[in-house]
Amino acid sequence: MKFVDSHCHINFADLAANMPQLLANMQDYDVSHALCVAVNLPELPSVLALAQQHDNIFASVGVHPDYEDTPEPTVAQLVELAQSPKVVAIGETGLDYFRLTGDLEWQRERFRTHIRAAREAGLPLIIHTRASSEDTIRILREENAQDVGGVMHCFTESWEVAQQAMDLGFYISLSGIVTFKKAEDLKQLARLMPLDRLLIETDSPYLAPMPHRGKQNQPAWVRHVAEHIAELKGIPLSDVAEATTQNFFKLFARARQAHHPQ
Repeated sequence: MKFVDSHCHINFADLAANMPQLLANMQDYDVSHALCVAVNLPELPSVLALAQQHDNIFASVGVHPDYEDTPEPTVAQLVELAQSPKVVAIGETGLDYFRLTGDLEWQRERFRTHIRAAREAGLPLIIHTRASSEDTIRILREENAQDVGGVMHCFTESWEVAQQAMDLGFYISLSGIVTFKKAEDLKQLARLMPLDRLLIETDSPYLAPMPHRGKQNQPAWVRHVAEHIAELKGIPLSDVAEATTQNFFKLFARARQAHHPQ
């Protein structure tokens, strides 16, 4: 029984400094692989280095919508950076109307750039959406994101939004938030989610699940997310482990090729 952390930021300094222990903890918790997700271009080399140094770590290329004063990527630049065999996705990208306000057209343009790059590179998208689901779904449709699909990461939106995303070929990823006592709407969504469209993640170093809430998160603890989902659904933990691991390698084809080289 193995688990995969489909979204983490273990290149961030506090986690990267403790990499041997993080990897050992993953092994102890039966977490076989993790996807280290880029948030901007200046820090991308640290993401790629981790993926190149460790067989069970994969990488993405992208600029997070919360980063306002940062180098703006072009389609060509993203496609070129995504040539590395360990890069399995474009993102994280998307929209965030919660943290930033005012004229956010630049955010929407950056989002379109990432979708176009994903389509050109033939890679799936990692989507961040917060207080912006209507525009997020609209732009995904307008830019034909269904051609590549992807994942709605750290999902906290409604069941209706989840259905719209799944209609576009996207997976839904649940984080440690689903274990929080007051997250009743998200718990209900977890009960409704079809196993064949579900991923699990930590979003380390953020959002540590119960029973570690308030601590610095780490990929090993994605197992707690899976355990809570299994409890909510009333199914064996092995079912969640098998489905989410298969879904990860189905969505991220390059990860599958690296994991099972022909």
